[in-house]
Amino acid sequence: MTDKKTFFLPDLGEGLPDATIVEWFVKVGDTIRLDDNLVSMETAKAVVEVPSPVSGKVLRLAGAAGDVIVTGSMLAEFEVDPSAPQRAEGQDTGHHHGGGHAPAKSVGSDAPGPGNAVVASDEGGEISEGGTKPEARADAGTVVGAMQSSDAVRSEQAVAVGGVKAMPAVRALARKLGVELGLVRATGNDGVVTMDDVKRAAADGSARPGSAPALPASAPAAAPAAAAPASRSTLSQSGKPMRTQPPGVKASGQPEQLKGVRRNMARVMADAHSKVVPTTLVDDADLHAWIGKQDITARLVRAIVAACKAVPALNAWFDGENLTRTLHPHVDIGIAVDTDDGLFVPALRNADMLDGAGIRTAIGRLRTQVEDRSIAASELSGFTISLSNFGMFAGRYATPVVVPPTVAIVGAGKLSHDVVGVIGGIEVHRRMPLSLTFDHRACTGGEAARFLRAMLDDLALPM
Repeated sequence: MTDKKTFFLPDLGEGLPDATIVEWFVKVGDTIRLDDNLVSMETAKAVVEVPSPVSGKVLRLAGAAGDVIVTGSMLAEFEVDPSAPQRAEGQDTGHHHGGGHAPAKSVGSDAPGPGNAVVASDEGGEISEGGTKPEARADAGTVVGAMQSSDAVRSEQAVAVGGVKAMPAVRALARKLGVELGLVRATGNDGVVTMDDVKRAAADGSARPGSAPALPASAPAAAPAAAAPASRSTLSQSGKPMRTQPPGVKASGQPEQLKGVRRNMARVMADAHSKVVPTTLVDDADLHAWIGKQDITARLVRAIVAACKAVPALNAWFDGENLTRTLHPHVDIGIAVDTDDGLFVPALRNADMLDGAGIRTAIGRLRTQVEDRSIAASELSGFTISLSNFGMFAGRYATPVVVPPTVAIVGAGKLSHDVVGVIGGIEVHRRMPLSLTFDHRACTGGEAARFLRAMLDDLALPM
C-alpha cells in the first residue's frame, strides 16, 4: 500500500492566516528529500522558504505563483519513500502548529483549474497521514500590531471585468508584466485567462497595449465594425463642464486581491476601527529656537520620551474586554515605515535609553531590514506607543490610527514657515504640525493635552 502524506501550510509567523506562493522549487512528479526547499511563500512579514517535511515523490501542489494559500490548507501531497531519510513521528518541523478550527479548501486542492475559487480564512494546520487534516490553530498576528483572528471565510473567484474572466492573481501578474488582459488569448475553462496565458503573451509581445485584440480559440472572424461615432465634448455649448455619463457607471478597473503586508494591514485597520474610541488633538511645535541642523526624527523621538515620562497614561496598553491597562516603565516606539508593499511598524526598543546618534542608528537599521524584508517578526510588535512621520511626504494634520493594545499615536506633519505674533510685532517661525490620536477609553482629554504640551515644550528647546 502506497504511503501518502499531505502537507498542510503551517503557521509561518505568529498566527498569520495565509501566505502567497512566490516560487515552487519542485514540480509534480519530482523527487524531493527531507528538508530540501519545497516552496518560497510571502507572508505579511517576510519571504519564507518552506522545507519538505518528507522524502519522496511529489504528487500534488497547491496553486501557482501568486496564489494565496490559507494556513492549514493543503500545500503539497507526497508519496513517501521508505528507503530515504524521514522525520521521526512527533519531531518538530520548524514551524508552528496548533489547535482550533478545521482548515478550508484552497487553490490547487481537489479540483484544480483556472476557474476554481481562492478561499481565504483565518485558520492553521499541519502535516497529516493519508490526507486527513488535523485540528487547526486560531490565533493571529500582523505587521502593524496584535490582532485576534476570526472564523470568517472569504471566497474569490474568476470574475469578468471588461469582458475578460481572470483570477485576481492573474490580473495582478498581467499588470506587473505590462500585459493587456483584453488582448490575451484565453485557454482556460469557460474562457478564463490563466497564469500561463499571461506569461505566454508577455513573452511573445502579442498583448502589449495598443495591439490588435486576440480572438478566442473557437471564435469566428468578426464582421467589420461600423464607423465609431464622434467623441462627445465634456463641455456644454455654453462652455461649462458637463457630465458625459450617468453616475454609478460600472468601474472599468480590474480587482486586485490584497496579499502579504497589505492584506494584514487591511485586517488590522478594520480591527482597530471596531475596537478603539479615537480622539485627536492637534497643535504646532515652534522650532524657531533650534540651533544648526538637527535630526527631526530624533527630536520627535526624544519629545515622545519626555512626554511619556511626564504623562505615563499614554505610554500604555489597554485591554478593552477586561477594562485593564498596563503602564510601561520603558518606551518602545513603533515607527511607521511606508513601503510599496504596505505599512510596516518596527519597534524602536528602549528609546528612553538612546541619545540622538543611537536613535538614528537604530532607525536606519530597522528601515534597512524592512526594505530587504529581513526584519524579525519579534521586531514588528510589542511597541508601547507609535509615531507616524507622514510630513516627510505631505500633509499638516491627520487622525492616525491607534492599533490595540497601544493607546496613542503621534503624527508629525510637514514643516512650514508661519507668521506668528510676538511681543512688539510679528516674526516668521519654522513650525511642525503635531497630531495626537488617543484611545479615550484609556486616558482622559486632560492627560492627552498635557502629553502634547510636554512634546511641544521639548521640541521648543534649542538643542
